[in-house]
Amino acid sequence: MACAFSNTCRAVTVFIWAALTLLIVHVASATKISIHVAASEIERQALLNSGWWKDRIPHNSSDHCNWVGITCDYEGRITDIDLLNSNIKGELGRLNFSCFPNLKSLDLWNNSLSGSIPPQIGSLSKLKCLYLHGNNLTGIIPKEIGSLRNLRGLFLYSNKLSGVLPQEIGNLKSLTELYVTNNALGGLIPSTLFRLTNISSNQFHSSIPLEIGNFSALDTLDLSDNKIHGIIPDELTKLSQLKNLNLSSNLLSGQIPYAIGKLFNLMYLDLSKNKLSGSIPTEIGNCSALKNLTLNHNSLDGTIPLEMGKILLLQNLDLSHNNLSGTIPKTLRPMYVDLSFNNLEGEIPTYLRGNPPKSFVGNKGLSGNVEGFPSSSQRQKLTPSISLFAKIFLPLNLVLAFIIFGFTLLFKCQNKNPRLNSRAAKNGDVFSVWNYDGKILYEDLINATEDFHIKYCIGTGGYGSVYKAELPEGKVVALKKLHHSETEDSAFVKSFQNEAHVLSTVRHRNIVKLYGFCLHKKCMFLIYEYMERGSLFCVLHDDDEAIELNWTKRVNIVKSVAHALSYLHHDCTLSIIHRDISSNNILLDSNLEASVADFGTARLLHVDSSYRTLRAGTYGYIAPELAYTIVVTGKCDVYSFGVVALEVLMGTHPGGLLSSLSSSSGPKIMLIDVLNQRLSPPVNQKIVQDIILVSTIAFACLSSQPKSRPTMQRISQELLAGKTPMQKALKEISISELRN
Repeated sequence: MACAFSNTCRAVTVFIWAALTLLIVHVASATKISIHVAASEIERQALLNSGWWKDRIPHNSSDHCNWVGITCDYEGRITDIDLLNSNIKGELGRLNFSCFPNLKSLDLWNNSLSGSIPPQIGSLSKLKCLYLHGNNLTGIIPKEIGSLRNLRGLFLYSNKLSGVLPQEIGNLKSLTELYVTNNALGGLIPSTLFRLTNISSNQFHSSIPLEIGNFSALDTLDLSDNKIHGIIPDELTKLSQLKNLNLSSNLLSGQIPYAIGKLFNLMYLDLSKNKLSGSIPTEIGNCSALKNLTLNHNSLDGTIPLEMGKILLLQNLDLSHNNLSGTIPKTLRPMYVDLSFNNLEGEIPTYLRGNPPKSFVGNKGLSGNVEGFPSSSQRQKLTPSISLFAKIFLPLNLVLAFIIFGFTLLFKCQNKNPRLNSRAAKNGDVFSVWNYDGKILYEDLINATEDFHIKYCIGTGGYGSVYKAELPEGKVVALKKLHHSETEDSAFVKSFQNEAHVLSTVRHRNIVKLYGFCLHKKCMFLIYEYMERGSLFCVLHDDDEAIELNWTKRVNIVKSVAHALSYLHHDCTLSIIHRDISSNNILLDSNLEASVADFGTARLLHVDSSYRTLRAGTYGYIAPELAYTIVVTGKCDVYSFGVVALEVLMGTHPGGLLSSLSSSSGPKIMLIDVLNQRLSPPVNQKIVQDIILVSTIAFACLSSQPKSRPTMQRISQELLAGKTPMQKALKEISISELRN
């Protein structure tokens, strides 16, 4: 009986505990739900009180999670407020920030908000992104922003903010992007902020702190349009990942540091409109990735360094309004330049004459075939000292001329002696020319260029310099004088001849013809067909010529290059990989029709190497896989072709576009916005469809995976077929659609 009672008691006890547990859980759950409902109602009421959703609430919708610009989590708490471009007016403080403890992103950019940024913004402890740019906000930046420990991006640019940057912002360890451009901020810049990106167009008046060298991961630094003073410290050159450095429109003085050459990844350097002095360091030639170099409006002196010719990717060079002297280096590559208002003298290089006259004005000593400048012969006539010299020594000059003439006749007679000719052959002179009449002579080529005088040089490249030569019968050819010289090596000579003969069999209307070659102890050169309009690169960067290059001609250029590469890859007896397709290696004739140049030059100069060991390409056109492999395939040419195709349509190298596309969070980019703005948008439907087709193919060529790229044969066939991948208006097509 006692045992039964005991069991009954235990059962009752268990039942009571179970009931109490269920009651507690129910009460807790009800309390939690009640709290969530209350919190949700607080958020909803805060939205209503701001007045910003007055006309944005869907009909009969009481659930604020369904309102325009609102995103909630699974518990109904607001995590994102997105009202960009919504024409919101009134003060920012109308939104009670303390009511949104779970907010992660607040995007109110490009509205008409006014007033100051309220200190309560510091209560958004989970906030990661704050977009308030493009409004009319005034007052100071509250120090409470320094409490947002999770903040990664702070965008306050294009407002009317004043005061100083609060030191507390430097405590935000997660912050990677700070944009406060176009405000009225002043004072000193906290040294901890130099790890961030853009604080330009303000009134900061500090120097660049030495601590800047500690932020080695920085890839962009824009301090332009402030009142930054002092020197450019060497510590700045420790930023080995830096790609974009803009210190323009400040009060910087002293010299450009020699260590600038350590910035191997630098692509854009702007030091213009400062008080810099001294010479341009020769070490700048080590900045091999540089595309734009802007040093105008300083007090730089000395000469333009020859080493600038080593920067193969340089497209824009502005050295105007300085005190530079000497001649323009012949080592510079064809590019857009502005050398105006210096003390330069001598002849303007032929390959720079595509630049407008304004690029050279203000230099009293320059001459050349550029509008507004005297020719070299006129410059000589205008030089009093030379005229006086000629008058005094004219009789002596005549005597010397007769003597030289006599020796010349004697030399030619000796050359006709078979014994002398056989001796020359023994000395290793090898000369072979394939021409229409077979009568081009070595002496004619040397005489036509006055033994490769610099005035006949029309360009330079990685393998040698190119000279224009007009032969006695009036035929004009291009001579590529090669840097390489191993003519005493019989094995090299034989291999070179074999390779050259193979290349001489290449005949395609869109490939520059190789007529012959010369191997001599003193020089090696190749003889090519001459192309009147020069490189595609120069034409694209000349305003007048670029306009002449209309959409039809641009599409035809892309097609011509595709057909040429398809021929080299698939139709030659031995497949030829070009290895260096770029806008500098595509030449244009008098009708602006394109031909591929420099094919096979690498093989000629490295005849004992395979495609696995040769260095390939020009920076900016090199396929990404060559960063980790030495195997060069036809797909490397395909990638380079894709870059060139976009360059033709855009009018400039597409590096900036490709970089922005690599970011998944980037803005939507439309095709019509990236087309060359110097031309009117195409209206002819056939041309529009061709542009869409070329763009689609170009992006397919730029796949990071070589196997995903089409072959040049397929590209050529698709361009011939002309089938457009999509039937939409040009203005409706985005880049993302073309890539997919």
